[in-house]
Amino acid sequence: MIHKRCMIVCFITISFLSLYAAEPSRGWLTVDFIMRDASWMGTSPGNVFWSEDGEELFFRWRTASDEGDSLYVISAQGGTPERVPMETYIDLPARRGEYTRDRNKKVYEKQGDIFIYDIGKGYERRITQTLDRKSNPRFTFDEKKISFESGNNLFMYNIDTGLLSQLTNFRSGTAPREREITEKEEYLQQQEFELFDVLRERKLRREQGEALREALRPSYPSPYFTGNKSISNIVLSPDERYISFVLTEQNAQAKPTEIPNYVTESGYTETIRSRSKTGYPQMAMSMHVYDTGQDTVKNLALDVLNNGNGTWNAADIMYGPVVWSPDGDYAFFQMFSQDNKHRWIAGFDPAQASVQRILEYQYDEAWLGGPGIRGWGMQASVGWMPDSERIYFQSEESGYSHLYTVNFDGTGKRQLTGGRFEIYSAEISVHKEMWYLVTNEKHFGERHLYRMPLEGGERTRITMFEGRNDVYISPQEDRIAFLHSFKNKPPDLYIMDNEPEATPVRITNTPSEEFLSYDWRVPEIILFKARDGVEVPARLYTPDDPNGAAVIFVHGAGYLQNAHRWWSTYFREYMFHNLLADKGYTVLDIDYRGSAGLGRDWRTAIYTHMGGKDLDDHIDGARYLVDEHGIDPQRIGIYGGSYGGFIVFMAMFTAPGTFASGAALRPVTDWAHYAHWYSSNILDIPFENHEYYQRSSPIFHAEGLEGSLLITAPMIDRNVHFQDVVRLSQRLIELGKDNWEVALYPVEDHSFIEPSSWTDQYKRILKLFEETLQ
Repeated sequence: MIHKRCMIVCFITISFLSLYAAEPSRGWLTVDFIMRDASWMGTSPGNVFWSEDGEELFFRWRTASDEGDSLYVISAQGGTPERVPMETYIDLPARRGEYTRDRNKKVYEKQGDIFIYDIGKGYERRITQTLDRKSNPRFTFDEKKISFESGNNLFMYNIDTGLLSQLTNFRSGTAPREREITEKEEYLQQQEFELFDVLRERKLRREQGEALREALRPSYPSPYFTGNKSISNIVLSPDERYISFVLTEQNAQAKPTEIPNYVTESGYTETIRSRSKTGYPQMAMSMHVYDTGQDTVKNLALDVLNNGNGTWNAADIMYGPVVWSPDGDYAFFQMFSQDNKHRWIAGFDPAQASVQRILEYQYDEAWLGGPGIRGWGMQASVGWMPDSERIYFQSEESGYSHLYTVNFDGTGKRQLTGGRFEIYSAEISVHKEMWYLVTNEKHFGERHLYRMPLEGGERTRITMFEGRNDVYISPQEDRIAFLHSFKNKPPDLYIMDNEPEATPVRITNTPSEEFLSYDWRVPEIILFKARDGVEVPARLYTPDDPNGAAVIFVHGAGYLQNAHRWWSTYFREYMFHNLLADKGYTVLDIDYRGSAGLGRDWRTAIYTHMGGKDLDDHIDGARYLVDEHGIDPQRIGIYGGSYGGFIVFMAMFTAPGTFASGAALRPVTDWAHYAHWYSSNILDIPFENHEYYQRSSPIFHAEGLEGSLLITAPMIDRNVHFQDVVRLSQRLIELGKDNWEVALYPVEDHSFIEPSSWTDQYKRILKLFEETLQ
């Protein structure tokens, strides 16, 4: 009996191990297998950076012998990656920093202190060693000093003399006030001075001493009290006289949400503080200039902005940092309106603390966005041309995000790139001779590096691998490293000469034997026609043995792209789609209206109505599956998370009969309860445009539920609050619906972490489809 049991165990073990040695195969995936900790697949390299001399390449990676991610290094010429010892890692210069114009020196912050690195000598010099954290170090215009921030103030360090000077005296709170004496107190005080010589003499000596101390006191900046406002974007002018800065005050009307956390180390229910709901701007900003010569602060004047552009108050605007020209003569800064429909790039006069002129004005009746224009924050591709006479920026004026220049006097606006594609990154080369651009011009689902003459013209493609190529150019610009991935291949690292015909050398080989044992599908990128005649892109997973049923996946984020040719951030979903295809399901993954990569009109097609054209694209996708792939119209399911969960709700509530079942993961149920910066962009303000919110929010349409619905909800979700699901659940209860269920995940935020949570969730999704679509 013992021998027989041993034989069975050995046979199973040998069979399982032989699985990895054999040719890749299909048909054996399980949810338990694919939803383990992602390290089973092999860990792709990341955080790639070059040594300052360009002779070595560093990156984070994890091999089979590593317990966690480690730093690796390899020669620029290739070879075998080696793990970097901890003592070497600690001594490396920081990745981010600022260089002198000749790029011989670099200043940076590391572990809260300031360092200078001599690149030629390979020598690091520590400037500070104090408990107060420092940040944003920069060389002054003459490159003889370094400015940096500490404790919300600006300091300057003289490289030659070692003198440290404090340039500002910003203080939180309000200025202390001396108590005003009453009329009675003033009468008594005057009477005492009239009666007693000793009091008069002591007062005179005290005033003389105070005057002497004041005369001997070094010249320090006067305190400037910022109240309860935070300070940011502190910038010193090239002549070191003016310091621009921005104050931000949180809106007291924007009430934060309190999220209860039930599974805690203390055993007590604890509270997590999270964002407020839509309705009020989260903050009010103002811009100011401190004149070090006059020791005064001026508020930014918006006279030019109000001239012909409506009436704008300081609180209506969000301000970016001042950017000075390479020759130090001119400056500009960006402004965005709080409603995100207006953008100004403005010339800046520090002496008058005013908008000198408007260099570029952009308006979108929906909302401003797109690559290089404005993302989730103030990020934008904008800067000075090398001649110090023009600035560059990106605009969707042509319908796609492209690169432009304009003279500093506001004339001569010129488009440098054009076509039905997007510019994702635009940087001027170190030697100021050309542009390096990352675009999707070869295909909307690919990313490649190009170079282009400084004044525009023909673009030369550098990367050739199909898919996505995230590029890291060496300091000398003679080599590039890039992370390349394809639809069924996770990212790996390559090095090549910075030439179009150069041969890339592969540095890492990430996929594990377990991962390679399965024959992962290469989903086809297809275009299907929507009801309005527009061609909609999607990924199509075709089963080897179709069962006549289909599942549609809805990606999240809204403005995100997933019908592309690279390894998806939805890699667990990708593996799940392979599992579904193994079971005979056809799977469609749509880049619906509102997704990224396809220009301004696609991005804003959901304005004032989420659950409009974006939902239509999924209903039309279901029709495409029926017409072109023979799918049974009664056997189509749909699932997705976050924005994808919202679309699932709208499909199940407002398109009865289209989908037999749906799974909504961490879903939005009411856009008035979501984040202001997101909902207000697309639907404006809820109490001013209630009809937009009502037609776009699933909770108002729940009476239409007919098919089977699964809802999965992380309970400590700081993004889409658990309250969304609770409110919808109550609505469904009151409507008497009984074809729905909720699965709760007490320890998960919006992005799941625990493999057990991923596994449980996807087992439920698979069970739903197996029970309703077979």
